Amino acid sequence: MESQPQTRYLIRQPVALQWFDNGKLVKRREEERQAGRFELFLDLLYVAILANFAESLAEDVTGVKLAKYILILAPSWHVWSDLRELMNSFFNDDILQRVLILWIMAILIVYGNNAPLVDESLSAMRSTVGAYMAARMSANLAHLFYSFSSYHHRAQQRLWFVLSTLALCIYIPLYFEGVSLRSKIAVAAVAEVFEESLWMFCYSPIAKRLLRARYTTAVDIPHEIDRFAAFYIIALGEFLYTIIVGSPAAVGFNLSLLRAVWTLIIAFCLNWMYLHNDCAVHFTHPLRHTVLTAFAWVTLHLPLIASLLAGGHVSAASADEEESFTMGQRWLLCAGLGVGVFCLYIMALLYSSNDAGCTLMLPKKFRLIMRPAVGLILVLLPLAKSLNLTETLSVIMALVVFCLIWENVTSLQRGAKFWEAWTDTRYPEGGNKAHKFARATTTTTNTTTTTTTGDDSERRRSSVVSNPEANYVKDAPSLEAGNNISGRGT
Repeated sequence: MESQPQTRYLIRQPVALQWFDNGKLVKRREEERQAGRFELFLDLLYVAILANFAESLAEDVTGVKLAKYILILAPSWHVWSDLRELMNSFFNDDILQRVLILWIMAILIVYGNNAPLVDESLSAMRSTVGAYMAARMSANLAHLFYSFSSYHHRAQQRLWFVLSTLALCIYIPLYFEGVSLRSKIAVAAVAEVFEESLWMFCYSPIAKRLLRARYTTAVDIPHEIDRFAAFYIIALGEFLYTIIVGSPAAVGFNLSLLRAVWTLIIAFCLNWMYLHNDCAVHFTHPLRHTVLTAFAWVTLHLPLIASLLAGGHVSAASADEEESFTMGQRWLLCAGLGVGVFCLYIMALLYSSNDAGCTLMLPKKFRLIMRPAVGLILVLLPLAKSLNLTETLSVIMALVVFCLIWENVTSLQRGAKFWEAWTDTRYPEGGNKAHKFARATTTTTNTTTTTTTGDDSERRRSSVVSNPEANYVKDAPSLEAGNNISGRGT
């Protein structure tokens, strides 16, 4: 009996993928999810927006520009987090969800083009704030809409909709010309901290207890880890994009090429350190450990991405020998990478190591000790004013590589050997000579014998295969479609 094809819909009912039922985790499907293609497409736009912010900062590194960089980057991160929450909990991939992603991406293009100019033009300020409020409100309405289609997250989604919508009102003073720029900076800072605090509250156990809800939100942890890792890796592409586009390190072997290679090595090591976590063999991820470690791990990605984007942009731009290397850029390069290494250290501490005593060569605190040490040296490195651009980047590369080597060596299990013995390297009996299947050249002789008996005539056709190796065909694991193994009419 043939199975009926699954009915397809342009607009599907959004249903929760996982939830808590009186504290017990329930999943609609057990298979592991991966980041969707549209989610990764969204990440590409985000990294382009953040790279534009980093480039604007690198052109004129001052305290005011740094504050602006942080204040315009955080709202875009909040919008990305809204979509991440929706995709994590209600991924139904229908036309409405795709249109929502496209709509918010279009709004973010407005935001990304105007945000670097908020301190220069009131129109840019209004466009930036309006785009952010429209994007955030669109995500809030999606949460409200989904709360009607599925009861599993309903209470917390509606709480988030109400509080988050009210929080957007804090940004209203930014539209007015009479409000000074200094006051607008203070308003934006308060609003962003308040929004981040609201997110933590609405999805915390405190809110669940206050709501007295039986069904509450749950996170698909593997998908969440995959999303953050994908975004981090794409963000590291800022290191690599600039060292290639425009061929800044041409021609031949030169100092620009050396700086480009050093930038590549730094980005590679930072990616390795992120994936290496706390170097433990058996560990508990912060998202699985406690509520505090989960919120801390998620929140730390914002300063991590912001610092590495800023430092990475200057590092990659150093490949262009025509670019001047100012003192401000020196501080942005070293402090950005140093803060990034500090963030990686704190994130590694959030992991809970489950290894038995004396499993690895050194305990966790000694395995990770080089991260804060290297981070501190990097932050203070601009004080060595005698170092030129190439020497500064060489020192940074050497410190990061040393930190990575230290972690990998000290995280080896006790009794580990340098070289694994090679086994099973010889061919089995019969060697590597392949059998000749039906595709091999064969000589086929077709004979036709006609026999007549009385009034009846019978035509019998027989094929004689002259190639003796054709007998191997019956043992072949697979045959190409169209092969005629009997030898007739190939």
